Amino acid sequence: MVTSKFSQYWASIIILLVAIIAISGIVLWLRYSPSQPIEISLLPAQELPGEIYIGGAVSNPGLYSLKAGDSIEALIQAAGGITSRADLSQLKLYIPQTGEKEPPQKIDLNRAEAWLLEALPEIGEGRAQAIIDYREQNGPFHNINELIKVEGIGTATYEKIKDRITVAD
Repeated sequence: MVTSKFSQYWASIIILLVAIIAISGIVLWLRYSPSQPIEISLLPAQELPGEIYIGGAVSNPGLYSLKAGDSIEALIQAAGGITSRADLSQLKLYIPQTGEKEPPQKIDLNRAEAWLLEALPEIGEGRAQAIIDYREQNGPFHNINELIKVEGIGTATYEKIKDRITVAD
């Protein structure tokens, strides 16, 4: 008799558990609402019209036109490619704030013609020709400090133009 009462309770417990599971499943199914599709919005790509200054270890540093879709490689090629001393592990991109003064374009002492050198302060026709003569006789400048060795250019003149000149291979 003890076993029959036990099996009777056991059967009742199993029936109760099955009922609870069934009712819970129905309630969850009724409350389930399929999720709405996820909408992904992408911001339109910003147009970058204008110019970009490419300097450093490139053959022809200067301002180049910038078009949407330009790659870094294309911009470097527009500047004549990289020089042998280029360190491509440290590229820099600087975007000035609105109203920020842009630095002047630097003149390469190893490539500039006389008319371009004459655009520098304190450098007239004679000094420009002296710079060209110096680099033809002694080879390319290795750094801008060598400019002081050019006849007619002293420390005072160098100090006035040092931020406007560069040397490239």
